[in-house]
Parts: sequence; C-alpha cells; structure tokens
Amino acid sequence: MPPVNAPYRPEGLLARPLYARVDAGAVAHNLARLRAALPAAGAPRLWATVKADAYGHGLARVLPALREADGLAVLHLDEARACRRLGWEGPILVYGGLYSQADKLLLDSPHLHLVITHAAQLQWLAQAPAAERPAVWLRFAGDIHHTGFCADDYRAAFALARELSGRGLIGEVGHLNHYARADEADGVAQADARFRDVIAGLPGPVSTSNSAAMLGHAARAAATQWVRPGLALYGASPFAECSAAGLGLLPAMSLHSQVVGIQRVRAGAGVGYSAAFIAPTAMDVGIVTCGYADGYPRHAPTGTPVVVAGARTRLLGRVSMDMMAVDLGPVPQAAIGAPVTLWGADGLPVEEVALAAGTIAAQLLTGLSARVPVALAGAR
Repeated sequence: MPPVNAPYRPEGLLARPLYARVDAGAVAHNLARLRAALPAAGAPRLWATVKADAYGHGLARVLPALREADGLAVLHLDEARACRRLGWEGPILVYGGLYSQADKLLLDSPHLHLVITHAAQLQWLAQAPAAERPAVWLRFAGDIHHTGFCADDYRAAFALARELSGRGLIGEVGHLNHYARADEADGVAQADARFRDVIAGLPGPVSTSNSAAMLGHAARAAATQWVRPGLALYGASPFAECSAAGLGLLPAMSLHSQVVGIQRVRAGAGVGYSAAFIAPTAMDVGIVTCGYADGYPRHAPTGTPVVVAGARTRLLGRVSMDMMAVDLGPVPQAAIGAPVTLWGADGLPVEEVALAAGTIAAQLLTGLSARVPVALAGAR
C-alpha cells in the first residue's frame, strides 16, 4: 500500500481519485490455502470459480494466479470461450449448461463439463454437431431448489444421460449438488445425506462444496471428487462470524478514494439527501468521491465503516450517485486529498462493509461499475 500521505493513482487516472486495486498474488495464496484445507491423501480436485469476470476482479488479471487449479468454473459458454482466449487449456465447468438448443453450436472446445438441470438439455446435446463431446454433471435440486432434478426425477435423468454417454453422444456423467446453508454449522449434514441417498449405487464422479462447505465442513468436502470454491479465492470470508484473516485468506481487491471536500456542519443540520443524518453537534464532514454509480451500495447506512488517512471512521447519511459523506471527528488532521479506503485494505475487510450494508461481500466485489479504474498490485 502507498503511505497515507502519498495516495497512489493508477496510470491514466487524471481527474477522479477513485480506483480499485487487484492483487493476483492474493488469489494464488488463497488457492493454496483452500488446497491446504483438504486432506493430503486422496484430496478432491478443485474447480476455481471465475464466473462474473472472476467475481469482479477481472478474469485476465487473476487467471495467471489460478494455474494450479485443476479446472475453472464459469456460468455460461461465452465465459468458457473467454477462458480459452486467455490461454486456459484445462477443464472448464459450465454451471448454466445450455440455455437453449442454439447453445449446442458453441460446443467447439475440448474439456468442457456442462451442468445439466433439466432433461431438454440432454436432448439438445444428443443433437449437437460438435466433435468434442462434453462431460455432463446432473444437478440435484437439493435444499436450494433453484435449478436441478428433484429426487423423484433424478434417476430417470441419470439413465438417459448414461444411455447417451454409451452411444458416444456425451462424455462422462457425474453428480453435482450445491448446499443452501453451507455457511451454517448445521447446514450441510442433512442436505448431503439426502444427496448421497439419491445417488446411492450410481456410478460417476461427485462434485459438492463451495467455499463455505470446504472451510466449514471439510470432512464432507473430502468425500467428493471435485470441490468448487468461489468467494474465498478472492479473500472474503463466507461466514458472518469469522473473518477472512481468521481463515488465513488475503483480500484480492481493495477500493480507494480521497477526501475531495470538507464541510463544517452546525448542530441540527442535515447531511446528504433527505437529511438522512442530522449532526448532533457541530462537526467536520468529509466528502469522498465514490457513490452508487460506482457500485458502492446506496443503502449502506450511517455507521458503515470507512478508513480515512489510516484511521477508522464512519459513513454519514445517504450515499449519492457520485459521492458520500464521512465523519472526520476521529481524523481531525484530515485535509482535502486525504486517502480513503472503502474496503479491502487498512484492516477493513469487504465482508465487514457488506454486513453493515445488509448484503454480502460477493455483491460488492461483483458490483463495481465500469467507470472505476482498476490497478494491479505492485504497479506504480
């Protein structure tokens, strides 16, 4: 990090001192940490989830840090193609499978694995002209009930998939589950037992376990062939009660700005739209250039933590499109140009900001707008 009296500006940022910083080295560290959470012998293979442009970090920026992953996991086939364009030659899991019959024309890459959630997708694959036949993973609807086969339909879907595999129309057939409450202490055991009962006696590899399941239910994660971490790769904790630092994770994104104005506000005066904050006494208020058009949550309330010139303080009032107000009481030395950390550095984890705003870290990380410049850690 730059010293607090010398805020870092990424190259090309001339007018507005707001930028995000991405540390690919932190992603590599977190991947190794997640590997270490698995047993040394017979450990599952690992899909590194890079959907949503690597959780907002930029696929091109972090892909070199994921070279030790066994495969990548994306949402749709266009994302898979982006991975190939960037040089990834290994397996790619496509969570969305095929969205329409036309998607079968996009199956032009080897080592694709498609998550299958309804029987029509299998019929589309049977008609696909691709020379490369993808492996498929049947998704169990489980306890989340977003997509996938219910218990009553699962075995019929498996029989169809095996028949297509036997005819050479698709590759290997596996089984996939996603837990609805993996971040809770009692959130996996019953759901996993139900899944195992549904697939009992069926051949094929098994994939379970996102970041929360890997770190909070390691024994269950170990009893699978593929795990699928996402959020923890980027240095955010999936647990409300445990910090990323406590899990040995490093933040891969930080968000930085500056104080661009200072207002002396009298007692009883309102700050921001709708006077959402009323000054209890005369106070100095710093104006920071970052707002909801940059991806900072508009609904973040007064009290959401912010760091100004290395000191922790708080957001005041309502976040506007381009700026926010912060309390300079704890930072009396702050002047215009003072550096501001909004999350991810200076002891302010993104999940703490998300909790204060009533959301989750993944929404903040993926929600930065295109107008926020991004610098790579180590660049000067």
